[in-house]
Amino acid sequence: MNTTPWKRLLAQSIHTADQLHNFFGDPVCEPEIAAVAGQYPLLINPYYLGLIKKAGDPLWRQAVPSGAELMDAEGMDDPLAEEQFSPVCNITHRYPDRVLFLVSNRCALYCRFCTRKRKIGKGFPVNEKTIAEGICYIKEQTKVRDVLVSGGDPLLLDDEELADILHGLRAIEHVEIIRIGTRVPCVLPQRITGKLARTIQRFHPVYINTHFNHPDEITPEAVRACGMLSDAGIPLGCQTVLLKGINDSSPVMRQLMNRLLRIRVRPYYIHHADLTRGTNHFRTSIKTGLDIMRALRGNTSGMCVPHYVIDLPGGGGKVPLTPQYIMGVRRQELVIKNYRGELFSYKISPEDVPVLSPKNLL
Repeated sequence: MNTTPWKRLLAQSIHTADQLHNFFGDPVCEPEIAAVAGQYPLLINPYYLGLIKKAGDPLWRQAVPSGAELMDAEGMDDPLAEEQFSPVCNITHRYPDRVLFLVSNRCALYCRFCTRKRKIGKGFPVNEKTIAEGICYIKEQTKVRDVLVSGGDPLLLDDEELADILHGLRAIEHVEIIRIGTRVPCVLPQRITGKLARTIQRFHPVYINTHFNHPDEITPEAVRACGMLSDAGIPLGCQTVLLKGINDSSPVMRQLMNRLLRIRVRPYYIHHADLTRGTNHFRTSIKTGLDIMRALRGNTSGMCVPHYVIDLPGGGGKVPLTPQYIMGVRRQELVIKNYRGELFSYKISPEDVPVLSPKNLL
């Protein structure tokens, strides 16, 4: 039986087009949303639902399915090749000293731009066996010093379940750093309790990277949640995704970065949206991202300026979008060097061609 407030909230989440129509009325096209939700499931918890001011606003676009999700001819199911670099279930080992460890298959909000749309809401396997196998693999890989615990959302686990996982990782001598990737402080801040903060605190050094995309998501509840984690000595960073119609303007992004720093969340990354199938309508030009970075630099504190990165398709890893990584343009593809000195191609829009190193055209 769900007894805690956050579990009760989560249990009242919207899952269907008719529930959404009952809440918003005519702006909801039930047949279209039902068709999209049949392929990419829908979940909006009551807290986040209450933050949406009107149809089409930045929070609506992040949470409510769009017919554009079914009209993406360019996207890939697994753009970052997580499965290709998965030696055991729910582990991705792409970098020499780091692994991604999926310990939860649940989220408090099904973000429409999610890079794991192929998995989220579809019951991918996470259980005692997959977690034990993951910890065993990490124990055997003595070069691994940094583990990113993700999902789904790890903070939707019960405190005791999370503690067991963190204990298993902290018992591995070569694991120096544990990171938790979570959107809970933004989309379901009621989940952050004193008990949860104390649970995580036991396993320091633990870092949390959370995920805010718009200033309207920084509510009193979110401020309280982030403050509770910070007061427990847990450093907080934010990985924002650059999204068309949501935060693709310099004033909005600057306001977001400033507010994050005020609540003790350090801006870490602005991600160029991944090439995930069903998300093409969210992707901006790279020029837009570079313009935002130029506008941030010098117009706000350096601590408010994150790295603007692309996670290269095919498992190439993250690279910052700065001139020394841009090798040139070939036809309508940007040629980028990653951290290993390997070259990768990334499709760009026509307006990017004359902007990105025109002297280096290949």
